[in-house]
Amino acid sequence: MPLIVDLIIRYSLRSRRHGFARLVAWMSMLGMVIGVTSLVTVMSVMNGFANELESRILSLLAHATVTPEQGQMTDWQSKAALIGKRIEVEGVAPYMADQVLLEGWGRKRGAVLTGIDLQAQQQVSGLGEQLIAGSLADLESEPFSVVLGVTLARLMGVSVGDTVHATLPTLTVTPAGIFPRDKTLTVKGLFQVGADLDAKQAYVSLETARRLFGRPGVDGLQLRYANSRQNSSLSPVLAQTLGDEFSVNDWRTTQGSLFSAVRMEKLTVAMLLLVEIVVAAFNIISTLTMSVTEKHGDIAVLRVMGLSSQHIMLVFMGQGVVLGGIGILLGACIGVVVSLQISDWVGWFEQLLGVPVFDPQVYYIGRLPSLLQWSDVATTAFIALLLSVLATVYPAWRASQIQPAEVLNHV
Repeated sequence: MPLIVDLIIRYSLRSRRHGFARLVAWMSMLGMVIGVTSLVTVMSVMNGFANELESRILSLLAHATVTPEQGQMTDWQSKAALIGKRIEVEGVAPYMADQVLLEGWGRKRGAVLTGIDLQAQQQVSGLGEQLIAGSLADLESEPFSVVLGVTLARLMGVSVGDTVHATLPTLTVTPAGIFPRDKTLTVKGLFQVGADLDAKQAYVSLETARRLFGRPGVDGLQLRYANSRQNSSLSPVLAQTLGDEFSVNDWRTTQGSLFSAVRMEKLTVAMLLLVEIVVAAFNIISTLTMSVTEKHGDIAVLRVMGLSSQHIMLVFMGQGVVLGGIGILLGACIGVVVSLQISDWVGWFEQLLGVPVFDPQVYYIGRLPSLLQWSDVATTAFIALLLSVLATVYPAWRASQIQPAEVLNHV
């Protein structure tokens, strides 16, 4: 076994290859470095986007909602008290919500109009912290007041103090006929979270929502967990506690399509960058094939000295793994460094040129986010190493099939 290890090191690091063979070996290693570095960096950036999007959404939305299977929740206080006893739940707040059509200065936009209890809402969302104009307190002090997302307000051309006309999906019967329920609302505040919610959400007080929607109770309860990562495990427990009459949906259910798109983009980009690693693996095949051709004589001598075909195969597989392993190790280290520093580097680049890389009006962010996950690094390294091992099988097998007599007869 020491002889095999010595041969692997000699053929991998101390081999006197011809110029072209040495170039191919270096290119295969460089390709592995570039492939692993790119994959680790891009996956970290995609993780950063997802994490930034999640934090912005959860600054406005509750972690979960409890809704009755049928009708409204009339005795919501008792359910709120029952849920609030759990240590994992930090806050509970009632709400009402419905789709509405808002119109300002002749511009119409669809939105989700949510009625909230201001005091309870502070326990489940950071709406008050996201205000950039106006005040939430005006929602309760002045009836039929509304707080809009900044993008929604901009699309309708309204600001604080203006009015918007709300048309609701309910009908009002009058002597003149049947008409959709509508009401004029005064804009008392604007909020901004830097996400698509800025163009879709509007808030009124719970009392105003009851009068607008014509419903006496509440539609459900909003919940905030001590740890947002507990959604998948805590929601089923709460649903079992409340019984079959209620359902518990976490925020990923309502925003599921958005995060599914982010995950799909991450997977697609990862598959595209994986092609670089596959190409590097093919270069390893070329390197080993040329190495086997160069070392016909050495292989024959080793066979005469008593090395079996399995040992010869192990030597050349080891050579390919060493080449790929060095590239993987360097690529992973560089990828980790780039992932940790890329946000600062992009910021420095923006200051140098005076031009933003990401326009906040388009991308909702003003910097390039990055979140390194060691599981991504480990997965990338494992896949790259597996491809490197597979790339060595055929050249190593060819080397193991060389017969000493045939080689020595041609000497």
